[in-house]
Amino acid sequence: MRHGKGLFVRDRAALAAVLALATWACASAAGASQAPSQAAPLVIERQGSFFVGGPVITAPGTYDSRVCPGAACPTPAGQTLHVDHAYVQYQIPPDARTLPLVMWHGCLSTAWESTPDDREGYKSIFVRRGFAVYVIDQPRQGRAGKSSQGMTITPTPGEQQNFNTWRLGIWPNFFPGVQFPQDPASVDHFFRQGGAVHGPGDPAVASDAVSALFERIGPGVLVTHSASGPLGWLTRIKSQNTRAIVAYEPGMPTFGGYLFPEGEVPPAVAISDGTLVSPGSPIPLSQFLPLTQIPIQIILGDNIPTAPDPMPWRDAWRVRLMFARQFAEVVNRHGGDATVLHLPEARVYGNTHFPFSDVNNVQVADLLSKYLSEKGLDRRAGRR
Repeated sequence: MRHGKGLFVRDRAALAAVLALATWACASAAGASQAPSQAAPLVIERQGSFFVGGPVITAPGTYDSRVCPGAACPTPAGQTLHVDHAYVQYQIPPDARTLPLVMWHGCLSTAWESTPDDREGYKSIFVRRGFAVYVIDQPRQGRAGKSSQGMTITPTPGEQQNFNTWRLGIWPNFFPGVQFPQDPASVDHFFRQGGAVHGPGDPAVASDAVSALFERIGPGVLVTHSASGPLGWLTRIKSQNTRAIVAYEPGMPTFGGYLFPEGEVPPAVAISDGTLVSPGSPIPLSQFLPLTQIPIQIILGDNIPTAPDPMPWRDAWRVRLMFARQFAEVVNRHGGDATVLHLPEARVYGNTHFPFSDVNNVQVADLLSKYLSEKGLDRRAGRR
């Protein structure tokens, strides 16, 4: 099914204003796993990578090889530039389950592949469990770096604030019992993650590219994290092949990034420094209804305050958990199937903003496998 790029014309400016903040505010980039040397061999029937989506820019004029030879061509006249696509790497195991998992990064583009202490990430864990897995570099980031728009990048130190914001602890101390590797090598590895940004964030560009991915591969389950969470809602609205969404800590800490029907956006809430935080943006009910037609699970980790906290970056998480529940309530009121899994309420403790790569990521993965089974999303062809 082809989906036109005119979707959200009426609301695109409002969505861009909120979602661009929620999505592109990256400052920088109970079971224990087996060590890689102890794991059984990973069996893959097919793997590869490709690019999907994105327009082609053609410069005015005519390209003439006779006057513009070789790689040092002095003019772009008549030449093309392929831009704003997604890069997709995939692995498909033998007898794969019917619905693949599409994993979309937040600020840290390698977070699905392996953990800071070099254990297997969700990519390998779920290939072992029989799923085809597609891992994205979204447009204008990482290996999808060809952008239609340029930007100036100013290197800015900010890793200690990220340590705090992502709930590893309060720098330089980790939270007691936090499920994050605390040795210096793992912390160094963690701080070095992050896909290079090559162009300004654009929710429409990103969701168009991932919608094109679902058009190419067919139905699947979208797994988002953090900054890609708001873009997952847009992708579902554009693509009926998005058959479920599992969102790990969607949005950025100080913004909701959710979509609500017009007239049903919950009021903004003040965090401890007085900043008013909005849960998200209004869209027409007709555009919201696709979110009520699939299972949605929102997962948040531990160390989220239950009462107003004097540190704004912590207090924002309290509000963010509230917004997740408000979004799920509105989805369900319109006949949907949305749930919020707060891991401590499931007796899974100590998780950071990255539950899928914390020390207990196998335990967290077991919860996802359970959810996929309960919703009938893990079936193989010809089997129940």
